[in-house]
Amino acid sequence: MVKDKTLSKTQQGKKRRAIKDWPKSERPREKLLQLGPEGLSDGELLAVLLRIGALGQSAEDLARQLMAQFNGINGIDRAHVEELLAVPGIGVAKSAQIKAAIEIGKRVRRQHSLPQSFDHAAEVAAYVRPYFEGKRQELFLAILLDGQNQLLAERWIAEGIPTQATVYVRRVMEEALRVSASAFVVAHNHPSGHPKPSAADNQTTEDLKQAADLMEIAFLDHIIIGSDNAYFSYSENDKL
Repeated sequence: MVKDKTLSKTQQGKKRRAIKDWPKSERPREKLLQLGPEGLSDGELLAVLLRIGALGQSAEDLARQLMAQFNGINGIDRAHVEELLAVPGIGVAKSAQIKAAIEIGKRVRRQHSLPQSFDHAAEVAAYVRPYFEGKRQELFLAILLDGQNQLLAERWIAEGIPTQATVYVRRVMEEALRVSASAFVVAHNHPSGHPKPSAADNQTTEDLKQAADLMEIAFLDHIIIGSDNAYFSYSENDKL
């Protein structure tokens, strides 16, 4: 017997109804208030953000469509705003809400993972990782520290791959001097997901080390962020 894949009348009715017409226990917002945010799926949390759906769709229908089209929350994070706007029912306000919510989550994670000091590569990698999540091109970050290796400032140095390592070196040194840093760590991402350093990464690290020694500023590490929890530390690998 071939299984009937059509929706039941109950499912069809639920699909056509707006969320406000659902039983309260099934509405994402009410469910969140009752169970807490951890009790909701990614799609239900997204539906709470969207609040309303599109023509013929509830907010949860629209959330499921976004999750499927972009392959989950991480894919939505990686998507450009223009890509979100191309989805029927997603306008400027909804796109802004989604991007803002994801960024808030990243900032909370960074606060929770702020190292006591920046001496250990694994802790630093965990701290900077949210900066690079969802990015499609290389970004280069300098973490500027005081004499106790406590955080003074963070500075974005470059976006994309410059043709010369001196672009990185000059900017890092300028920012370190600007805040009177005693030490620094730099980090960048490999959008490919593989953190193995390239020849250009090695050259940049060597040039940064020479400049830091000349300026008598401690260069503690260069960390390359890959996918999942992978990273490469020049300090850990005795390449600094």
